[in-house]
Amino acid sequence: MNVPPLTPISVLQGEPSPGRGSIPTPALVGGLFSRRQIRSITDGLTNVIIKTGGISIIICILGMCIFLVKEVIPLFQPPHATLTEPIALSPLESPSASALIGIDEHQELAYVLRGDSLEFVFLGEATSAVSKIPSRGLLPDGTVTALARALGKGHSLAMGTEDGRVIPVAIEFTQDFQGNERSIAPSVTVGTPMVAAPTPQPITKMAYQSTEFDARIAALLQDQHLWLTTSRSVSRPDGTAEASITQVDLTSSIPGRVTAIALASRAELLAVGTEEGKIYHFDLREPAKPSLVDTTQASDGNEAITALAYLMSDRSLVVGGASGEIAVWMPVREHAATNTTHMTRIHRFAPHQSAVTDITISQRDKGFMTTDAKGEIRLHHSTSAQTLLTFAPQQGALRSIYFSPKADGLVGLAENDRLVHYDISNPYPEITLATLFSPVMYEGYDRPELVWQSSSGSDDFEAKFSLTPLIFGTIKGTIYAVLLAVPLAVLAAIYTAMFMHPDLRAKIKPTIEIMAALPTVVLGFLAGLWFAPVLERSFPAMTGMVLVLPLVIALSSGLFLLLPASLKHRVRPGAEALLMMPIIIAVVWVCLETNAWWEAFLFDGHFKPWLQTHLFAPHDRWASGAHPPQRVRVFLAG
Repeated sequence: MNVPPLTPISVLQGEPSPGRGSIPTPALVGGLFSRRQIRSITDGLTNVIIKTGGISIIICILGMCIFLVKEVIPLFQPPHATLTEPIALSPLESPSASALIGIDEHQELAYVLRGDSLEFVFLGEATSAVSKIPSRGLLPDGTVTALARALGKGHSLAMGTEDGRVIPVAIEFTQDFQGNERSIAPSVTVGTPMVAAPTPQPITKMAYQSTEFDARIAALLQDQHLWLTTSRSVSRPDGTAEASITQVDLTSSIPGRVTAIALASRAELLAVGTEEGKIYHFDLREPAKPSLVDTTQASDGNEAITALAYLMSDRSLVVGGASGEIAVWMPVREHAATNTTHMTRIHRFAPHQSAVTDITISQRDKGFMTTDAKGEIRLHHSTSAQTLLTFAPQQGALRSIYFSPKADGLVGLAENDRLVHYDISNPYPEITLATLFSPVMYEGYDRPELVWQSSSGSDDFEAKFSLTPLIFGTIKGTIYAVLLAVPLAVLAAIYTAMFMHPDLRAKIKPTIEIMAALPTVVLGFLAGLWFAPVLERSFPAMTGMVLVLPLVIALSSGLFLLLPASLKHRVRPGAEALLMMPIIIAVVWVCLETNAWWEAFLFDGHFKPWLQTHLFAPHDRWASGAHPPQRVRVFLAG
C-alpha cells in the first residue's frame, strides 16, 4: 500500500497556515483579553465581592450584638450615691422640732424651713447662708407647731400654728440665662392664713394639699380631734372672690389615737394611721361629706403606724410602722365582675431597725425613700419591689429628707442642723429579672400579670417591661407563619419542579429567589403598617377567599381538562396558570365587595365578638374584662 506523504503544518506564531488542517490562535476579544480571560476575571471579582459582602454582614451582625449588649448592661448595674460635704446652717435663737427641706431640679439651691424661719443654701459654695427671710416675714405672730408638704410638682408648704391656723407657703425657683451662664433666683409667697378648726388649739400633725380649685387640710389638734378643712375660692357677682371654708370633724370615724396622716395629690383620698396599727381610708370627693370607705389592719402585731405617703398616681399607699416595717398597699377588686375594692398589701420590703419616721416619694416614678429614727435612709421602688440603696447614718438622726424632682439626688436635715446632700445615679429602678420575666402586680390590676407597655400619655404611668409577652408573641407568630407557609411552599415547589413548563419556570424561579432574598424585617414592617389594617377591615372577605378560592381553582382546572383537545392544544404549554389569573382576580374582587355578607354569614354579623367568644381571641384587651384601663381610677368602695 502506498502511503501519501504528510503535508507539513506551519506553526509560525501569528501566521496560521492555510488549509483545513491549520490550528488558529485564540481570537482577541476587544483587542486585549480573550473570553476565557474575561470570564476568569469576572469570576474573581464576583468571588471578592461575595466574600466582602459576607464578611461585612458578619461584622455588622457582631457590631449590632455588641451595641445591644452595651445598651443592656447598664439596665442591671446597681445604683450608687455620692455624699457631698455636709453644710452647717445658721443657728436659730429658738430651735424648732418642725422642719422641712427641699431642693430645685438642678440640685443647686436648697431651702430649709425650720419652724417659721426659711433659709436658702447654694450647694457647694463656701458660704452656706445665701439669704434668710426673717421670722416675721413668714409668720408675724404665733409659733409653728407642725409643717406639711403638698405632694406633686412644685414646692407648696404649709405651717400649722399653736392657735390652729394654717399658713400656705409657695417657693418657686426662677432661672435666668445670660449668655452661657444660668442663674437661679428663689421667690417665696406666703398665702392667706386658714383656720383649721373652730376651736383655736395647737396643731400637732397635719397633711396639706393644694389643687387648682381649692386647698385641703387634715389637721390633728392637741385634743386628738382630726379636722378636715377645705378652702375654696368662690366668685362674687361683682367680680371679686371670697374664700368658702368647709370644716368636718372626722374624730368619730376613727377609734384610737391618730399617729399618721396622708393626703393624696388630688386631695380626693385621705389615709389616717392609728396607734393600733389600723389605717382608715376616706373618700373626699365631696368635701362637706367625707366618707369612710375602708379600714385596714396594716401591722401584724398591732404596732403603731408612724408614716404614710401616697405614691404618684394616688393609688398605692406606702405604710411605715413603729417596728420599721415598710409595705405598699393598693386597692384591688374583689373579682372581675365588680368595682368594689379593698386595700391589699402588694409589696413588703426589708424592715428598718427602728421606727419609720418619714416617707418621701419620687415625682418621676414609683420610687420612694424611707427614714428611721436612727437616721438610716433607704431607697425603694414599688414596681420592682426592691430596696435599691441604703444610706448609713453619718450625721445622726434626720429631721427631714427630700427626694429631688428628677429623682437623682437627696437632701436631708440632720439633728445637728447640718444639710446632707447625696448625688444619686439610679436610671433604671424598675428593671430586674423578675420584672422582665415574671408576673408583676401593677396598679389597677387584679392579679400579677405579664405586660409590655413601655409608655403612656400620663405622667403617673407605671411602666411595664415584661419581655415574656414579646418572646411568646414572637414564637406564636413564627408557628402561625410556619403552619401557613410550609404547605404553600412545598406544594409550590412540587408544582414548579414537576408540572410547570420550562419556559415559565425559567422566569418564575429567579423571581421567587429574589423574593426569598428580601429582608423579613422589611416584609414584617410592610405587613404591620399596610396589610394588618387592610386585614382588619376585610377579615370576613379574606376568610371567604380561603374557602372559595381552592374550590374555584379546582373547578376551573377540571373544566379545562374537559375541553376538546383541539382547544387545549391551542393553549401554549405553561400558559395555563396565566388563564387562571383573571378567575382568581374576579373571585377576590367579589369577596371584597361582599365583605358585609360574609361577616353576617360566617360571624353572626360581627367577627370581633365572634372570635372572642368562640376562639378566646379578644380583639380588645379591655373588652376581655381582664382589668380596667390604666387611666381609669377605681376609688375605694365599701
